[in-house]
Amino acid sequence: MDELWENNISSGINFSKYDNIKVNITGENKPKPLSKFSDAGLNHLVNSNIKRAGYSVPTPVQKYALPAIMDGRDLMACAQTGSGKTAAFLLPIIHKLVETGANGSYGDGRVAPQAVIITPTRELGIQIYDEARKFSGGCNISSQVVYGGTSVSSQIQNLSRGCHILVATPGRLLDFVERGRITFAQVQFLILDEADRMLDMGFMPDIKRCVGNSTMPPKNRRQTLMFSATFPNEVQRSAKEFLNAYLFLQVGIVGGACTDVKQTFHRVTRHEKKDLLLRILQDTNRNPQEKTLIFMKTKRQADFIALLLCDAGLPTTSIHGDRLQREREEALDDFKRGSKPILVATAVAARGLDIKDVMHVVNFDMPDEVEEYVHRIGRTGRVGNTGRATSFFDIGADSGIAQPLTKILVDAGQMVPDWLGSSGGGRGGFGGPRRGGYY
Repeated sequence: MDELWENNISSGINFSKYDNIKVNITGENKPKPLSKFSDAGLNHLVNSNIKRAGYSVPTPVQKYALPAIMDGRDLMACAQTGSGKTAAFLLPIIHKLVETGANGSYGDGRVAPQAVIITPTRELGIQIYDEARKFSGGCNISSQVVYGGTSVSSQIQNLSRGCHILVATPGRLLDFVERGRITFAQVQFLILDEADRMLDMGFMPDIKRCVGNSTMPPKNRRQTLMFSATFPNEVQRSAKEFLNAYLFLQVGIVGGACTDVKQTFHRVTRHEKKDLLLRILQDTNRNPQEKTLIFMKTKRQADFIALLLCDAGLPTTSIHGDRLQREREEALDDFKRGSKPILVATAVAARGLDIKDVMHVVNFDMPDEVEEYVHRIGRTGRVGNTGRATSFFDIGADSGIAQPLTKILVDAGQMVPDWLGSSGGGRGGFGGPRRGGYY
């Protein structure tokens, strides 16, 4: 268990700026926010694990989400990346399972978890699983994780040991349900992490099959929780069908933690990107051990750039959907330990990953949607720590994101390059830099 505590991200020098965050919560009978963890009424073992994690003051999403979940409310929560969303839902869930003496099996050979956490990627699933084990230490609560791309038999064997908290990707979860290995009959908590992606067109059919399964309790007999850094309006509308008398929590940074990530843009052509990347990474002023995460659009290009950087004497690894699960885990481990401090990735690594000491994010290729940009740059500057994001912008290929990206920068109080402000059909009436929310 000790290795689970090694990747703790301590609050940074700008953590106190969280006091200035704008928070909006809507819905009936809103509970009062916490000022400290000891006010939450959590089990003493859970509290001891909170202290071991070095959590002294709850973040805004924890201040509002913890009492809402403890109060039995459904919740849709939108909060900036790196703001403590995972602990916000795990802590009250673990407490409630301990207090109710939940049983981790069903008695007929099927596993009947009380909490099911559905997440879009294997890497995020493993991370949440580790966090669940960490915060339930000493509590006699069993957590398991299931995902595709690895042995079915070993996961079934793990499940047979009992499971209170199940973390899963949608495909493997449905496979085990249809095999009769998992039942939703005892589900008290259904959680969608990175919910905006879970409810888009790619994952929505699988989510509907899970929620519509004959063993799933109806929404008035379970707690449904949704967390993400971005919640477009259309996703909010589709989410409502799964929620019961829910609260909507929106946590936005006003001139605070958003400025902890310094955002820089370079106007380039496609052919100029490789040389610019090498110049940035080979800068003599750069710390060679600085953890740098580079985002690419394609798997083939990710491998090519990783090889290019290795040939240039820069220890680099890569992660994308075509790599075997074992290879993906090894790449993340090399990156976390710092033996290969440069990680080249496709969007699979953008969502939710909480890796200690990532100081620099490079968008070699810009994403197609501004929400993805927000998730990517959120891999650095977490919990009040500082970081920076460098983006290569090809006006010919990236003009579609220019206008919403300009609004993100303006709302965050960051400078907008003149060429960016005019490349997407003008500033769209946003005007000059000002203070505002950042979601």
